[in-house]
Amino acid sequence: MFLGHFALGFAAKTVAPRVSLGTLFLAAQFIDLLWPTFLLMGLERVRIDVGATVVTPLVFEHHPWSHSLLAVSGWALLIAGLHFLMVHERRGALVLAALVLSHWLLDLLVHRPDLQILPWSATTVGLRLWASLTLTLALEVPLFVIGVWLYARSTRPMDGAGRWGLVGLVLVLFVIYAGTVLGQPPTSVSAVAWVGQLHWLLVLLGYWVDQHRRARV
Repeated sequence: MFLGHFALGFAAKTVAPRVSLGTLFLAAQFIDLLWPTFLLMGLERVRIDVGATVVTPLVFEHHPWSHSLLAVSGWALLIAGLHFLMVHERRGALVLAALVLSHWLLDLLVHRPDLQILPWSATTVGLRLWASLTLTLALEVPLFVIGVWLYARSTRPMDGAGRWGLVGLVLVLFVIYAGTVLGQPPTSVSAVAWVGQLHWLLVLLGYWVDQHRRARV
């Protein structure tokens, strides 16, 4: 899942207009922002198995600290708590917590049974939507289009950067997604981890675009 997470980040602007799109992206993608660093630290493991699923060759062997439900719940409380301490906005904090949790729920739809409920539990869940490229695209692409539409409808550009920056951000996300789904498999796990760090740039783009747009009241 990639576009689906960003879709919810875009859509959340309608209910949390005071929260920057960058912060909404940060919450929606938070556990995938943690995961590459945990890979590099050796705390979590993934292997490349071409054909493991139609959509991704990655087999998630061990990712309890970023992707178990209990860990995700803890990260959600952390993000929400930090936002409330910094901004003193209850609605924004609740929306950010929901976005962090939404990541696990969306992953539940597409992953093989590799998502743990508890970090120390051997029980794993996953509904295997990645077994079908058609079903995966049928979920993610419309969800993304709706999310972008809601964001564009609930904000207005203040200048050319706000108008064309949003267009550019959407195109960048689509290109990355197409490359991930249709491109060649990664050459190594370390390459997966380092490329994953580039997701932080998408968060920064979210902040930049949102600075040039204003929420409609």
